Amino acid sequence: MAIVVNMPRLSDTMEEGVVAKWLKQVGDKIEEGDILAEIETDKATMEFESFNEGTLLHIGVQEGETSPVDALLAIIGDEGEDISGILNGASTEETPQEVVQEETTVKSNTSSIPDGVQIISMPRLSDTMEEGTVASWLKNIGDKVEEGDILAEIETDKATMEFESFYEGVLLHIGVQEGESAKVDSLLTIIGPEGTDVSTLVTAHKDGSISTATVEAKKETSTPETKQIEEQTAVIPQSNNTGGRIFASPLAKKIAKDKGINLADVKGSGENGRIVKKDVESYTPAAAVEATPTQTNQTTTPLATYIPVGEESYEDVKNSQMRKVIAKRLGESKFTAPHYYLTIELDMDNAIASRKTINALPETKVSFNDMVVKACAMALKKHPQVNTSWNGDTTRYNHHIHIGVAVAVDDGLLVPVLKFTDQMSLTQIGGNVRDLAGKARNKKIAPNEMEGSTFTISNLGMFGIQEFTSIINQPNSAILSVGAIEEKPVVKEGQIVVGNTMKVTLACDHRTVDGATGAQFLQTVRAYIENPVTMLA
Repeated sequence: MAIVVNMPRLSDTMEEGVVAKWLKQVGDKIEEGDILAEIETDKATMEFESFNEGTLLHIGVQEGETSPVDALLAIIGDEGEDISGILNGASTEETPQEVVQEETTVKSNTSSIPDGVQIISMPRLSDTMEEGTVASWLKNIGDKVEEGDILAEIETDKATMEFESFYEGVLLHIGVQEGESAKVDSLLTIIGPEGTDVSTLVTAHKDGSISTATVEAKKETSTPETKQIEEQTAVIPQSNNTGGRIFASPLAKKIAKDKGINLADVKGSGENGRIVKKDVESYTPAAAVEATPTQTNQTTTPLATYIPVGEESYEDVKNSQMRKVIAKRLGESKFTAPHYYLTIELDMDNAIASRKTINALPETKVSFNDMVVKACAMALKKHPQVNTSWNGDTTRYNHHIHIGVAVAVDDGLLVPVLKFTDQMSLTQIGGNVRDLAGKARNKKIAPNEMEGSTFTISNLGMFGIQEFTSIINQPNSAILSVGAIEEKPVVKEGQIVVGNTMKVTLACDHRTVDGATGAQFLQTVRAYIENPVTMLA
């Protein structure tokens, strides 16, 4: 039997939705739980899944089109099933027994709700929300409530949001106190005529014999005359000049608020003058002046307002296997190793002078990064606690020193490893780093050339980055982040002079490297870099 799927209400304020994208097409097989479409609400673009299985027989709202809540979105049924009767307004011939029983139960309960009383449940304010916490009540029992008044601030799993009333009356009951949490659809509050006794209603709601669904059923069973009056009241907007209620879609209200636009100045193009998204996006102050020529008693000067108008767009690019591995490894490191960071500023004057002297030799080229690598290799020999790995029940002390040097490539980041770095000279380090970095960028580096590091260095100084922190490259216990050399005023021997400094930051795994150990390691690195001659011995 064909099942009609209506435009869902995916947020508490949603009145209409836009189909951003269909993920299923007519003729496709549908399983329960399959994502049918992505629907744009007034708050977010959300995935809408099927609660039924069968074949997608009809799509009622095309991509990019807008439809009110409860309008025909799609029809699911048996392959080849005739749905012409449904499309022409006829209902399906069969009614599930469960539906009959539910309608009977609801209708039998409607008589227990006094006229004008509205039961309000804990709203679902986000797609993943299962319960909410009342952060604060902005109305108290006995307060008058108007439609649109903010009743409470409710904390969801994503944010604290204001919850407004869709009804007017007096606040008769509060079901969830400030600071308390309640499941979605639990009794939140009751609004109705002043003096109404709702004690039996509260009891009935607690024992499950009546629910907020009853209120909707009661509205459906109202007399034709009453329903006609309600419909007329709901669709006749007041003139913008009368100060009455302004009818606008939730998305239009949100855009207007973000752009600082007074909805009273906007002319609606929707049904019965309702303001919709496109009206706000195309609004200009000049248009507002032309739209209200009868306001002759006020002398106003329209302000020139720049309203940026554009189309939000995105592109989903499939992640490469390298990017997936990087994300997995860094995520595991960040969320398992307790990181802490130590930063020092190095005097680079001697290093600059020494590098200039070394590079003046024939066929010799040494970079500042090579000096940092050499200094770290020598410091690791003096501080073996930093050259370790955490193994849960044991800590592995590596007697060899293999330093990884992070290299940026098109798809992400690779870390070639200099094996036995402490045994290399400055020039040997420079030659090996250039060789491995070239292989990495040309995608010719072998897997064994990226394995086995015991310490890692990441240098962004060539990009002008003065200071940053890195995520530890596990199973290492530490990683050094190297910034740019900066020329600036410094104090030497009590005098302010022009100097060259460089900041380095050590990220340590607190499970293996204590703060004092990390600080001592940095002091040793400082001693080597500020006095490069000590690294030549």
